[in-house]
Amino acid sequence: MTQEIIQETKERMEKALANLQEEFNTIRVGRANPHILDRIEVDYYGSMAPIQQVANVSVPEGRVLQIQPWDAHMLKAIEKAINMSEIGIHPTNDGKVIRLVFPELTEEKRKETSKTVKKKGEEAKIAVRNIRRDSMDKVKKAKKDGDLTEDDQKDLEDKLQKQTDEYIKKVDQKVEAKQKEVMSV
Repeated sequence: MTQEIIQETKERMEKALANLQEEFNTIRVGRANPHILDRIEVDYYGSMAPIQQVANVSVPEGRVLQIQPWDAHMLKAIEKAINMSEIGIHPTNDGKVIRLVFPELTEEKRKETSKTVKKKGEEAKIAVRNIRRDSMDKVKKAKKDGDLTEDDQKDLEDKLQKQTDEYIKKVDQKVEAKQKEVMSV
């Protein structure tokens, strides 16, 4: 019972951390990053598909992302999907490939992006704390149902708190690393 609660809590906290990393992958930092396209889907013969499934995405230069569709008819659809997205970069289409040129971020934009990173980090911490709360509730219910002794309850709550502290620290480390990346010119 106690191992199950700890394991489930750990898995849920790992998912929260992975979700934060996905969020960070979509934040623009002035360098070409193929992950910025992860959430953009394109109309592929009537069904929606991620750009990476209909085209080859590469980084030929530090600030250029190149998208080469496997089917030339997809150029317009990919270009339209990128224009409708919120990435803020306008694609250039030469008839064979689409290029996204990432402009250098201004100091003001870097600070704004850094605040966004911090906000997403806070949201991840809230998620981790909510997971802890859910697990603590399960522990209290197990104690109430007679499945745990008072000592077991205390031990389990201590383990859950240590686990929470560990994941909060991991979130802080990810936030710090991303902010450093954003602020570096």
